Amino acid sequence: MANLNRFNPFGRREAHSTAAVTTYKVLSLLTWLLSVFVSVWYTVHGQIWNINYLHRSAFTMNSVLASIFWIVLFLLQLGYIGHLFSNNTEIVHAASSVGSHFIVNNLLHALFVYLFVHPHFHWAEVVLILNFINLVSLYFRHNTYPRFIHAPVVSGPLAWTFVAIYWNGAIMVPHQDSLVARVFANIFIWSLLAFGLFFLGVYNDYTMSFSLSVLAAAIGVAQFTHHIVALQWIFAFTIMAILFLATLGVAVPVWTGRDIRWRKRTVDTDAERAPLLNE
Repeated sequence: MANLNRFNPFGRREAHSTAAVTTYKVLSLLTWLLSVFVSVWYTVHGQIWNINYLHRSAFTMNSVLASIFWIVLFLLQLGYIGHLFSNNTEIVHAASSVGSHFIVNNLLHALFVYLFVHPHFHWAEVVLILNFINLVSLYFRHNTYPRFIHAPVVSGPLAWTFVAIYWNGAIMVPHQDSLVARVFANIFIWSLLAFGLFFLGVYNDYTMSFSLSVLAAAIGVAQFTHHIVALQWIFAFTIMAILFLATLGVAVPVWTGRDIRWRKRTVDTDAERAPLLNE
């Protein structure tokens, strides 16, 4: 079993060899560039957001807010890649430990965008589900690393993938803007709140709840401008507000050194790790 783990790119390791770190550096940068290029190319040429508005559904998102979310996430991911080149061995180890999942996420994201714009929505949904499994596995195996690694590699992509499953799924089904589809969407949208509160309550992860609040706002704005008399935008803005306030309720005490979670923080608690631990 130990020998098998040596060849498992997703296995836990106490240390990473120089060759392994070099591999993570190269593949992380190349796959990130691929993910950025594909996303930017199809955004600039209009396909992504044209499809978003052409196939209107109860999960159609506002292109401006969603694009801002991705611009920030890409920049944070570039910062993560930079930590692979750090002189601090602990930071390099933490960054390398999530590297395999990050590389897979980049490849699957690029593939999803390609399938989405062509459009092969059913295959795109399969890719999203595969990436969701990849990122959930990453989350539950590596959720105690610093925020500058956790947010761009774990919580940000996972929040997007969770919402994108509904976004693409709603486009995929027939009559996506019908009354029946909207009734089901009025129910399913509350899973964003449950998803965010779960990670906030169990892991103190305000990066997840904040990401979901931004994406809920993107849904709310798009729904309001399309169906003023509708429940979906009301629900979306309600979810956004609850998640944002809950995020502040956890983040502000951490930022100010007054963490009031389940137990008192110890003197040597790492301030960067604390928000992701229920210590």
